[in-house]
Amino acid sequence: MSGQSSLDIAIVGGGLAGGLLALALQRHAPELSFALFEAGEAYGGNHRWSWFEHDLDTAGNALLAPFPKAEWTGGNDVRFPAHSRRLDSNYRSLDSRDFDAGLRKLLPQQSIRTGSKVVGLDGSGITLESGERIAARAVVDCRDAVPSEHLTGGWQVFLGQHLRTAAPHGIERPVIMDATVEQPGAYRFVYLLPLDPDEIFVEDTYYADSPELDAETLRQRIEDYVTAKGWKVEVVHEETGVLPVITGGDFEAYRASLTTPGVALAGARGGFVHPLTSYTVPIAVRNALAIAEAARNDLVSLPHLVESRAQDHWRGTAYYRLLGKMLFEAAEPSERYRVFERFYRLPEPLISRFYAARSTPLDKMRILTGKPPVSVSRAIRALLGKGAPLVQGKSP
Repeated sequence: MSGQSSLDIAIVGGGLAGGLLALALQRHAPELSFALFEAGEAYGGNHRWSWFEHDLDTAGNALLAPFPKAEWTGGNDVRFPAHSRRLDSNYRSLDSRDFDAGLRKLLPQQSIRTGSKVVGLDGSGITLESGERIAARAVVDCRDAVPSEHLTGGWQVFLGQHLRTAAPHGIERPVIMDATVEQPGAYRFVYLLPLDPDEIFVEDTYYADSPELDAETLRQRIEDYVTAKGWKVEVVHEETGVLPVITGGDFEAYRASLTTPGVALAGARGGFVHPLTSYTVPIAVRNALAIAEAARNDLVSLPHLVESRAQDHWRGTAYYRLLGKMLFEAAEPSERYRVFERFYRLPEPLISRFYAARSTPLDKMRILTGKPPVSVSRAIRALLGKGAPLVQGKSP
């Protein structure tokens, strides 16, 4: 659909961050004209985003309220070789197909610009692959994160399948981590979301040193897992992903390598992620609401506002990068599960704040108190080491 040749705000990238920003603008700054530009044919790509019930405040829950979501009461489970536990926190999950449908219903039709690849952007507008130039008083870059030699860390690699079972599967609540499975040179766990009595989402996930995703191997491991459960299944849908787990680096150099003068760099590309868990919903929601509120008053200052928020987020998540460094550089790959096994013995409120990236100073102290799950000598070497660059195709 053709859009306006001049906008107040051009949002580039229709993933979670860009889509939520568009919705927040529609809700909180309806006087501003905007469009959401996405290179693909659907918003959100092929993903599933999940979060805990208490990750969002009232305003955040209101922003996500219109989307159809999977919601569970009765808490969630974690399973490790030496420790299993049921936690009280309820869980939520949003499929990108529902995200796309919701945005198409909620946003003004003239703002929907899928199949519109942006090949140039600057502080005064964007240029599409078709050659169309669209002027904008503000441009917000919410495209996907990219590998970078300026950041260090490892990778979260996963393949998930929405399965239909021939008989009820018997899983009553989400299993956030089932790490009782084989640990093949990485921290591996299976993630379970019971969507209906005879439908379940099963994801095979790895905290790995390499970004390599061997889809056939992961499919076979899921098949072995469900067979061991006695389930006969058919695959309804499949998704894959390779996400960076950031443990350090030069954030200013990273931002500088991607920033265009006058353009606000937001979303995962701008560093707005949980560096260890890759959970993005709480962060994306808070950012969308903050940017929309600021846009009502001063579009010119948006790049500065987003830059300031990015720097604050980087400083505020330093502790999680430290833990990630311990995970990837101090723990033996096949023993990494012990880090999470120990973590899940801690008080539940601490665990909830951890996933929302809101750990208190006391939480941080408590996590590091007691017998460490890695050797002291390896921990010291990890702290002194530079880490592996987050560049796809390069192993540590």
